[in-house]
Amino acid sequence: MQEFNEGHKDVKSMTQLNSNPDGSVTLPNDRTQSSSAQEVSAQINFAKGQGLVPSVVQHAYSGQMLMLGYMNRAAFEKTLAENMVWFYSRSKQRLWQKGETSGHVLKLHSYHIDCDNDALLILALPQGPTCHLGRTSCFAAPSFFSKLNALELTIKQRQHTTAASYTKELMSGGVNGVAQKVGEEAVETVLALSGEDQQRVVAESADLIYHLLVGLHMREVSWQAVIAELERRSTLSQQQS
Repeated sequence: MQEFNEGHKDVKSMTQLNSNPDGSVTLPNDRTQSSSAQEVSAQINFAKGQGLVPSVVQHAYSGQMLMLGYMNRAAFEKTLAENMVWFYSRSKQRLWQKGETSGHVLKLHSYHIDCDNDALLILALPQGPTCHLGRTSCFAAPSFFSKLNALELTIKQRQHTTAASYTKELMSGGVNGVAQKVGEEAVETVLALSGEDQQRVVAESADLIYHLLVGLHMREVSWQAVIAELERRSTLSQQQS
């Protein structure tokens, strides 16, 4: 995931979609969107891949890599028009909507074109397992960063669910309540580091990270922003050395 995020810095966003509370996006009316889709698709170099461009799909919230498909111009424009991810099937020689049989569709969140205009990054919200084998992703197990993203997503979902949970109860105390809990967990982590066994250190560290993520969510700060700050400091340190 770190390598992918580094590569993502070279990706240029070609559109901004309006996110709704449920994670879906609001698109302009059909006529406006059709014109916009055609204008953007004209910037994509489909000819380089004989009419197709590789399209990597990433979970819009967790950052997990979900699948790789191929789009032609019609599939790309249809994806924008319907707010659902479409591909071109090389085996069936036709357009196909992801999940058209299983119902596990991919809702479009945003799209990005790479610096050479010959590949797409699709950020989507999966409505069920993406892999035909019933797995969340067509790729291997998620990385450490993907797991943090998944935990961050779970925290967001807990806030809006009606079901009782520790996370929901914690957030009901507001930012100050969460901040106090982060302080308590920090003290317990310090005590564990000072003289308790390794398992206790691991457990207390996990508690601290979890409560910190809840606090970041309450302040509308993503953990990626924290990682970006660490990377900035690392770059600055390297430049000064």
